[in-house]
Amino acid sequence: MPAADRRVALTGAGVISSLGTDVDGFWRHCLEGRTVVEEIPAAWALHSPLRSRAWSPLGAWERETPLMTRIERKQLDPASRIALLAAEEALRRAGLPLESADPRRNAYRIASVDGERAGVFLGTGVGGLHSCLESSRFIVLDQPRRSLRELEMPAAAAAVLEGLAIPRAFNPFSVAMTMPNASAAALSIKLGLTGPCRTFAGACASGTVALGQAFRAVRQGECDLALAGGVEFLSDPFGCAFRGFDAVGALAAGPLPPDRINRPFDRERCGFLFSEGGGAVLVLEDLERARRRGADVLAEIVGYGETADAYHLMGMAPEGRQIRRALDLCLADAGLAPADVGYINAHGTGTPANDAVEARVLAELFPRETRVNSTKSLLGHTLGASGAIEALVAALTLRDGVAHPSRNLTDPEFPLAFIRQAEPVAARYAISESFAFGGQNAALALASAALRNAS
Repeated sequence: MPAADRRVALTGAGVISSLGTDVDGFWRHCLEGRTVVEEIPAAWALHSPLRSRAWSPLGAWERETPLMTRIERKQLDPASRIALLAAEEALRRAGLPLESADPRRNAYRIASVDGERAGVFLGTGVGGLHSCLESSRFIVLDQPRRSLRELEMPAAAAAVLEGLAIPRAFNPFSVAMTMPNASAAALSIKLGLTGPCRTFAGACASGTVALGQAFRAVRQGECDLALAGGVEFLSDPFGCAFRGFDAVGALAAGPLPPDRINRPFDRERCGFLFSEGGGAVLVLEDLERARRRGADVLAEIVGYGETADAYHLMGMAPEGRQIRRALDLCLADAGLAPADVGYINAHGTGTPANDAVEARVLAELFPRETRVNSTKSLLGHTLGASGAIEALVAALTLRDGVAHPSRNLTDPEFPLAFIRQAEPVAARYAISESFAFGGQNAALALASAALRNAS
């Protein structure tokens, strides 16, 4: 176990999700057990049959912010815009005001923060996939569009062409928008953070890995402050990402109504609910520094563990050995025993095999009374953003002593203490865990700020 030279506080958070675009609204809707599930856009089903027909769209998530001019918005992939909006809220909640650094570039700095001692650690599963698909759509369809116009096409053909929503011109910023590191770079550039700027592409574990690595960097003294989390944006006019998951049978499908089809850990689970995306950015900083400036501490991150299954690109190793080892490493890093953990925010996707492996590991490692729920039962799967959003939920659960319900969990298959309605949870420590395509496993341990303030 490495020497834990510094304690790491979580002092601010921002979120963009289908349940809200600020932390307060998001958390209120989580506790109410809300969800947003709709039929997929009709155009997605025009090209070939789809097994699943439900998804969770983000809705109206963009807002005006001085961090992005109208031109800058056109130069940034939606995932990068999500990162900037979430970071803006996180810094405000952390009590870290922004001040102009270079009006000509619309660049800022964080007041009282040494940019050379601050870093960005951001996870994403697919980076700028949206922008890549937009560029491809223009290249593939622009010539047919011009040819059809020259032929004075009939109205019916014109309507079909219009429905394809082909971009008017090729975006010259497409390379920068598509880069996987674009979202982390956007935060670094906009906020003048010249410490480490790192991107973690660990599929569904990306956000958890980013937070874990940021935690280590602050604890070991590489940074005094880090902006860390995960972002994702998966929508496009043809539903390409949706179609990929549908083709391998990973998505929720079946005869149940759309708002009941997403049911992690339930006997009737049938796959995960595809989300349009979202993101969360958290402010991590040296606890002593946070105390000196009088910051409110949301929670403390106390441990991290990470392993790889080395088994299959798209399937979880059925014995769960490396999931168990990631949890063991996380607990050892935090100096905790399994009985110390009162709450677990499970990966809980709703896929039949993965939920079974995860539940078996949890049942073997933790006491029967440890409370468990799945945030994906509300949000669906936000892929690379999910771990960061779920770590935020774990921190809010510790802060308020209440946990959100696992929606649609009417017939649990496994002997765990699932939270099936919003209820008090007296937990001092929590675990947030993520398991990904490619076999990447990651777990974070968090501690109640009230508990740790006494030490």
